[in-house]
Amino acid sequence: MINIEKNYSINARRMKKSAIRQLLKLASKPEIISFAGGLPAPEAFPVEEIADIASDVIKRDGKKALQYGATEGYSPLVEELIKWEKETNDIDIKPENLIITTASQQALDLIGKIFIDPSDPVIVERPTYLGGLSAFNQYGAKFIGIPMEKGNSGIDMDYLEQELERLKKSQEHYKFVYVVPDFQNPTGLTIPTEKREKLIELSEKYEFLLIEDSPYRELRYEGTTPELMYKMDNTGNVLSVHTFSKIFAPGMRIGWVVGNEKIIDKLNTAKQAADLCTSTFTQAVTAEFMKRGLLQKNIDKVKKIYKRKKDLMIEGFKQYLPQREDITWTEPDGGLFLWLTLPKYINTDKMFDEALKENIAYIVGSAFDCYGESLNTMRINFSYPSEDDIVEGVKRLANLIKKNIKD
Repeated sequence: MINIEKNYSINARRMKKSAIRQLLKLASKPEIISFAGGLPAPEAFPVEEIADIASDVIKRDGKKALQYGATEGYSPLVEELIKWEKETNDIDIKPENLIITTASQQALDLIGKIFIDPSDPVIVERPTYLGGLSAFNQYGAKFIGIPMEKGNSGIDMDYLEQELERLKKSQEHYKFVYVVPDFQNPTGLTIPTEKREKLIELSEKYEFLLIEDSPYRELRYEGTTPELMYKMDNTGNVLSVHTFSKIFAPGMRIGWVVGNEKIIDKLNTAKQAADLCTSTFTQAVTAEFMKRGLLQKNIDKVKKIYKRKKDLMIEGFKQYLPQREDITWTEPDGGLFLWLTLPKYINTDKMFDEALKENIAYIVGSAFDCYGESLNTMRINFSYPSEDDIVEGVKRLANLIKKNIKD
């Protein structure tokens, strides 16, 4: 047999298996309480409504729904999304400002494909969404990590501006800054309005594209929602990425991108080579779900479920975790995740196998760090486990941490 490794492309050799997917395999035993995945709660899925709509779509328009569709998206769904963006984010867009993708992960891959040349600096939060790192890495991105400020205010803007100035002086061809501004994966933090304004200001000053990846925006349980940066921007420098995975059902595999029509057109060209089109059938079902006014009702139901779980988990942290200055966690107003920071001498990568023996699982913080550091941190998911499992799981996690504390 020929040497397959020798024949892989440069892009293929850059590819790495998802650390999360690998850890989830290890944590899949039924006796393990998993805080690891970023999975929506199955009890939140509108199963009966989808079954009814799917049947109606097939009976009414099956021949079209089962056919290939336009690469940019199924027109009834595009129309519903234009209405949705106006109603929820107060932005006016035209069909040419929007493309429907096979969930937001494909959008990130297409963004990497059309913008990144090997060794291009790509600026990301530190930590940031692993799926973004994976998508950009395979095109040869050289990551520049910007730390979070202490507290709950997100990305350190002074540090970012210093890096942008350094890159500009060195004449390195940086392309974009990638942020998850609403209930960030993995920290749960939200970028406040003043920092969003600064990001837009910097994008114009330093001439970069600003990617706002916002899959959790609608999942706010308290507080006030800052405006989308796409709405705040008047330069055309913001590309806004969204998904139905957390507000409807991840199995539908539908996302959408809003942006400058020239960028959307280039994404359309890249998508033609990737998959021709997103599933027409799932788009048709989703369009009808929105047309019947069911999406907001489903979001309201999901928010009630997740708020109870979030509050229960934070209550458990306060009750069972050691109350020390070097053990902290985020307390977000929405989303799916908490970010737990432990004493610096505790390595959560090394502690993971020990956690599995205690039948508890988390995701190591280093997976979200573009430099592979943040070894004393972990991401905790509260949306998927049951309320009973949250209580028991927090107890197990607390006992594990206590065993690893030196003083």
